[in-house]
Amino acid sequence: MSDSTTRVTTWSMEQTSPADLRPARVPDASSGIRIERAEVPSPEFSRFLYTAVGGELSWTDRLPWSYERWRAHLERPGVETWVAYEHGTPAGYIELDPQPEGAVEIVYFGLMRQFQGRGIGGHLLAFGTARAWDLAERWPEREPTKRVWLHTCSKDGPHALANYGRRGFRVFETRTEEEPDIPAPGPWPGAHQAGTH
Repeated sequence: MSDSTTRVTTWSMEQTSPADLRPARVPDASSGIRIERAEVPSPEFSRFLYTAVGGELSWTDRLPWSYERWRAHLERPGVETWVAYEHGTPAGYIELDPQPEGAVEIVYFGLMRQFQGRGIGGHLLAFGTARAWDLAERWPEREPTKRVWLHTCSKDGPHALANYGRRGFRVFETRTEEEPDIPAPGPWPGAHQAGTH
């Protein structure tokens, strides 16, 4: 196992008012783009989205999760997964996690590679952030949202930080650390990558 490390910068970003959210261009109807909430908690579907989007971005924290842990997480009141589709095919997702004192974290957000670079991400982020702000309307037991926040880091896609900034998120903390080099598992964790044996 390699002992090499990589210097990783993490930016924590927030909005503190719904007025902070800046809209993105909405794709026209002919694009086949739509966003829907996955209302039925499904560990299988959520794990698919997590690996398909995060496999190339070194998302590994949930790979060891059991089925029961996935289900318990997804069944927590207020946890929401909003999925972007293009002509019926999942393109990416945004996951919202409500926390104490009216905070909602955007825990995961991203698109699969073949859907990137066409404005879908900006639309999904703006839509998902708006759903974070109005989350209590769907979950009356949750207090109204006072803050929406997230982390992004230098291992995320090259446009992630700028996309968050364009939607009105502000950096409130920056941290740089050495992290062990862990190969990205790819969208099929445990399977051989194309061109390898």
